[in-house]
Amino acid sequence: MTAENNTENASSRTSQILQRIWRAASVPVLSVILALLIGAILLWISGANPLAAYAALFNGALGSPEAIGRTLEKSTPLIFSGLAVAFAFKAGLFNIGGQGQLLVGAIVAAYIGFAVDGLPFIIHMPLALLAGSLAGALWAGIAGALKAYTGAHEVITTIMLNFIAINITDYLANGPWKDEGIVARTPAVLESAKIPSWGPYPFGFLLAVLMAILTWYLLYRTTYGYAIRTTGLNPNAALYAGVKVTTVIVMVMAFSGFLAGMGGAVETLGVVGRYQPGFNVGLGFDGITIALLAKTNPLGVIPAALLIGAMDAGASQMQFNAGVRFEIIDIIQGLILFFVSADVIIRKILGTRAVDEEKVQLSSGWGG
Repeated sequence: MTAENNTENASSRTSQILQRIWRAASVPVLSVILALLIGAILLWISGANPLAAYAALFNGALGSPEAIGRTLEKSTPLIFSGLAVAFAFKAGLFNIGGQGQLLVGAIVAAYIGFAVDGLPFIIHMPLALLAGSLAGALWAGIAGALKAYTGAHEVITTIMLNFIAINITDYLANGPWKDEGIVARTPAVLESAKIPSWGPYPFGFLLAVLMAILTWYLLYRTTYGYAIRTTGLNPNAALYAGVKVTTVIVMVMAFSGFLAGMGGAVETLGVVGRYQPGFNVGLGFDGITIALLAKTNPLGVIPAALLIGAMDAGASQMQFNAGVRFEIIDIIQGLILFFVSADVIIRKILGTRAVDEEKVQLSSGWGG
């Protein structure tokens, strides 16, 4: 009887896990399908062949090892910026300062990469990466401290900090840290500071996946993560339960900035090879799209970023081989975000009701 009970319990547990995975994935998956269908209609109306356009998009994103490498390269900063937004969401914070945090991390990593000489790779590259990440953490921590101790809304402060970061990085790249020549950019980072790759496949992507797993573990397998999610659901109840809410807010914003800063550092050290204004435009803001598409789940950020990264990587092929305007990709991405955000439409189609997964996870103890 005991063996049979254990088997039934295991089967029931597996069924519950599959149901939760379906609840989490059904809306984003159907959102993508509907967006692609509507995109096909728009392509047809514009005179393009939808099948040829999507075939070109697929080939440009996944049709060769080089194409896959481009997709992974474009997905990497999206994973970091998506994690930054998703992590802050879990504490009830709306961090839209990822762009500024990413820029600060990118230029600080560049400075350590070109100014610090004589270090071996095993020290220089991690040092530059850590410096950029900590710069992002410090930048976001300002907004967290203002929120925790003065009540200043993080949306306002992070927007202001974005503009400050843009101007500071532009000044440094065109001033004291400027390379020779007329172009506003820093010198190239030294070889000892560069993040390597295996052929066309960037090592930075593996680092991004590792950070997504660690972020998920922190949120769903640690006591501190439980305090973060409790704070996000009800700060007053968390305070009554003994959670130091002000500390949680500051630390969550700092770690959110750490993730965004690491994304900027990886972009500098592993892709661009220096800091140059304009190369990182929009990556921080794209994190909002990624986080929403992933339903703020750190592990869900990975496929969400891969989807958007693949669309970005294949857009040029769709444009040149199928004669499709580049803007159609932006329209499809906007439709995906619309359907994910207005998930009542998708749930009507699926015939399911919305379930607050966060409350289910908290009531079960750990969740995940």
